[in-house]
Amino acid sequence: MERKLTATEREQLIHRHRKERDKRVCDRIKAVLAYDEGYSYTEIARILLLDDETIRRHIENYFSSQKLKPENGGSQGYLTVNEALQLKGHLQEITYLYVKDICAYVRAKFKKAYSISGMTKWLHANGFSYKKPHAVPAKANKAQQQAFINYYHELKQRAGQREPIYFIDSVHPHHQTQLAYGWMLKGEQKLIPMTGRQYCLNFMGGICLEGHQIVYQQAEKIASDSIALFLATLRKRNPGHFKLHVILDNAGPHRHKAVQAFAKELAIELHYLPPYSPNLNPIERLWKIMHEKVTYNTYYETFAEFTQATLSFFKTIGRQKTLLRARITDNFQVLQSPLFAS
Repeated sequence: MERKLTATEREQLIHRHRKERDKRVCDRIKAVLAYDEGYSYTEIARILLLDDETIRRHIENYFSSQKLKPENGGSQGYLTVNEALQLKGHLQEITYLYVKDICAYVRAKFKKAYSISGMTKWLHANGFSYKKPHAVPAKANKAQQQAFINYYHELKQRAGQREPIYFIDSVHPHHQTQLAYGWMLKGEQKLIPMTGRQYCLNFMGGICLEGHQIVYQQAEKIASDSIALFLATLRKRNPGHFKLHVILDNAGPHRHKAVQAFAKELAIELHYLPPYSPNLNPIERLWKIMHEKVTYNTYYETFAEFTQATLSFFKTIGRQKTLLRARITDNFQVLQSPLFAS
C-alpha cells in the first residue's frame, strides 16, 4: 500500500495521539505513523505487541476510510446517519435503565448487534450520560407561569415599599431522617439510623423578600382556621392602615370563603399562584434550607428532640440574612411539563 500521509495529516495524528485516552486508538495511530515512515507490518506488530494481520487491517482501515475507532467502541459507521438520528430521538422519548435494553432495541429495530460496552461508548460519543431525570409537576404550564411573573412584577411596582408582599405556605416536616448526598469515604458504606414511626409537625410560614422578613407559626393542623390565625399574625407584625399582599397557592383552605373574608377585614389582598407552580413560591426555598439544616442525614432519637431542632431553625434563620439573600429570591425558574410541550 502506498504511503501517503501529508505533513498536515501527520501533525493532526500526532496531536490526536497526545489527547486520545483510548489505548486502542493510540496503537492504531502509531501503526499508521510507523507504516508511513517505512516500517513493515511485521516490524510494527513486534513493537506494538500485536499480530501482523491486525496491523495490516488497522492501516488499511485508516487509508481507505480514515477509521481509527474500534468496531466494538460504537464507531460512527456502524449505525447509519439516519439510524443514529432515529435512535437519538427514541432515547429522548424513552428512558432506559439498562444499556442491554438499548442493545435489544437496536437489534430489533435496525438488525444491528452491539455489545454492552460498544453501546455504552456510542451513548457517550453521542452526548448521552447516565443520570437522574428532574421531576416537574405534570400540569406545569409555562404560559400560565409567565403570565403570573408579569403580574407579580406589576404588583411590585404598584405596591412599592409601603405595601409588603409575603409569599406564604405550609410545611409538614416528618420525624424521619432524609437521606441526601454528602461527602463520605470511598469504599465505606455510611449507615444512618431511621425512625420506625413518622410523626410530623405543621407550620405556616411566610417570607417578605424586601428585607427577607420571616414569619412562622406552628399549628395542630393546617386548615382554614389556622390560616386565618396566621394572617392575623402577619397583620400584627405589620401594624398600620396600609395594605398587605399575600401570594399563596390554590390549596382548598387557602381559597376558603372564610379565609378570603377575614383577609379582606385585615386589609390583606390575596393573590393566587397558577396551578402546579411551587417553583414560583420562594417560601419553598426556605423549606429546602430547613431540610438541609434539620432533617438531611440526621437522626433524632425522640420526637421531642426533632421538634426542638425544627423550632430552633425557625427561631434563628431570620438572622442569617446573607444566606437568605443568596438562596431566596424572586428570580423565578419557569417549568414546562412535557404534557404541554409545543
